[in-house]
Amino acid sequence: MNHRLFNWVIAAFLAIGYFGQAQTPDIIRAEYMLMPRNKSDASLSRLKFLVNFPITVADSNNLVFGSEYNRLAYDLQRELPFSNAGLKQFHVLDLNMAYVWKFKPQWRFIGVITPRLASTLSKPLENGDFSINATVGFLKEEKNVPKPMKLVMGIAYNSTVALRIPLPIIYYEKRFRPDWSYVLGIPKSGFKYHLNEQHQFQTEFIFDGYYVNLQSNIVLPSTVTASSVSSSAALFTIGYQYKLAKSTFLYGYVGHTVFQDGVLRDEERNDIFTLNDDPSFYFRTGFRVGL
Repeated sequence: MNHRLFNWVIAAFLAIGYFGQAQTPDIIRAEYMLMPRNKSDASLSRLKFLVNFPITVADSNNLVFGSEYNRLAYDLQRELPFSNAGLKQFHVLDLNMAYVWKFKPQWRFIGVITPRLASTLSKPLENGDFSINATVGFLKEEKNVPKPMKLVMGIAYNSTVALRIPLPIIYYEKRFRPDWSYVLGIPKSGFKYHLNEQHQFQTEFIFDGYYVNLQSNIVLPSTVTASSVSSSAALFTIGYQYKLAKSTFLYGYVGHTVFQDGVLRDEERNDIFTLNDDPSFYFRTGFRVGL
């Protein structure tokens, strides 16, 4: 996939993820993801912790303050022409500040500012570890109708991607039968089967990835210096969600990558060395508490 296109997809994915939660955010989420060893002798695991504090203000508007932490453990066993000591562990910390304005019964304006720390944290913090992301847009939601729907339209600015301009996002979810719904959009599409209030099955085609600053730059044999590492992946997954109690869920997904590409980048964010470009299995499980 063209990396500029992927960067837009990742920006859209992050924005839609927060827009989808902005009205009814998860209060707590804990999640573990694993992509086991593949033909590139690479494996990746991720621990995610999320907490949000929604505050209701006048006329059903909301302020949402939250934080999300991801710790990624990257294990690359094959021999490389440089030391991979600085590629073992990555840290991504987001501080989310959102305002949700209900200007019509079914319509909300949402603005989100997200300061981000993305680093190997092998040394004291430096300028390259920090970035600012911003998203604005509109959410329309119809809930108490025979065929509920959700529509998200907006633009996102992600300062960590190569194409540093505001980029469009769109997401549409529709319950087309009492027990079936679909999701259309980039970077997420799929189907949901609602067996009952307690059991839900879901298929997804999604994009995922990360971008992290390397505090200890890597000098390649060509004398080119890598200052950051990124990964992009497209995945097909099948999942199940179990409702433990009101707004409390356990979930799990299994799947496989359609493609993935882990690369080192120079200061201009050009790809200079491929770490991992082979397909992999994918597992994700977690626990969440919503409003």
